[in-house]
Amino acid sequence: MADAQKPSGPSSGPVSASPSPGGVSSSGSTGTAAHGTVTSVGDSESTRKSGPLHTPHGDTTIEETVVQKLAGLATREVPGVYAMGNTARRVFSSMTERIPGSQTNVSNGVSVEKGERQAAVDVSIVVDYGYSIVEVSQGIRRNVIRSVENATGLEVLEVNVNVTDVHLPEDDSDDDQDSSQKPSDRLE
Repeated sequence: MADAQKPSGPSSGPVSASPSPGGVSSSGSTGTAAHGTVTSVGDSESTRKSGPLHTPHGDTTIEETVVQKLAGLATREVPGVYAMGNTARRVFSSMTERIPGSQTNVSNGVSVEKGERQAAVDVSIVVDYGYSIVEVSQGIRRNVIRSVENATGLEVLEVNVNVTDVHLPEDDSDDDQDSSQKPSDRLE
């Protein structure tokens, strides 16, 4: 402790062999930052953002809706995913899809938190009966991470899967029977 309190001057030798968190040691010399680049005092590039979306020639910004759509499409590709979103959202989406000229909402059931370089994705799904929820969830995570990272350059930190329902085979047959029955068939 006594050595740390000595004033640093020309006769006391180097102050520190390790650089500070910013990559510059307290003596003003250059050092290596955590990401492996060399920085120096007054280097304007050290304050500039780096990464695939931030280059010396300009920055690229990506809206959350882009990540939502990519994640939604990637989720729908996984076998065992019957539908996306909770019940209320699915009913609303099915009603809006009946309007002529409307488009299917591929980001239904997807929410995203996005920063400059990273994203977190939450998806709500209905699983087909007979599929392993664990395997479907793992497939969704793999697909969403691969799709979003390849398309956007963002690092996907997590993909949370919320299973809201299980679609049973008899759910389809009940719907078909209800629509094919006429009121006169039920009356005697």
